[in-house]
Amino acid sequence: MRGRFFLIAVLVIIFHLNIGAQACSSSGKVRGRKPPPGQCNTENDSDCCKQGEMYTIYRCSPPVSTNTKAVLTINSFEKGGDGGGPSECDNQYHSDDTPVVALSTGWFNNESRCLKNIRINGNGRSVLAMVVDECDSTMGCDSDHDYQPPCPNNIVDASKAVWKALGVPESDWGELDISWTDA
Repeated sequence: MRGRFFLIAVLVIIFHLNIGAQACSSSGKVRGRKPPPGQCNTENDSDCCKQGEMYTIYRCSPPVSTNTKAVLTINSFEKGGDGGGPSECDNQYHSDDTPVVALSTGWFNNESRCLKNIRINGNGRSVLAMVVDECDSTMGCDSDHDYQPPCPNNIVDASKAVWKALGVPESDWGELDISWTDA
């Protein structure tokens, strides 16, 4: 009887630890500011912050596994593109014809994935892409972030080359449920 009680207690503890490890709660909010004229690039249907609206911020992302669920979004990493300044990892701009991505803050993990490849699975296909930037989940609605809202905590922000490699018709580019893993 004591052994059974011990086993149940251990299972309950593991269950609660597992739930805690998967949790990624909001870290707060940032208030939107209206962008100055011409300061928010809406290429690729990017959103601009709205005056007074509250946007959720995150310092974490869901845990990475061999099949991490995410949302693929589109971004231009070229100079003058909606990605803003040069990439965080190498202070360079990258061609939209190169398979590169920005990861939400928690997955970017203080640049630990910089210039490493991830494997993205979606639309029945797979592609390798290099991590070159962070999709900032902790800040936004300011000039450093092109007056765009903070990134959600589950984003893989990809160049056009990634979308093409996944065989997604250009008319459907925007958001796509995917999975990814470190390559």
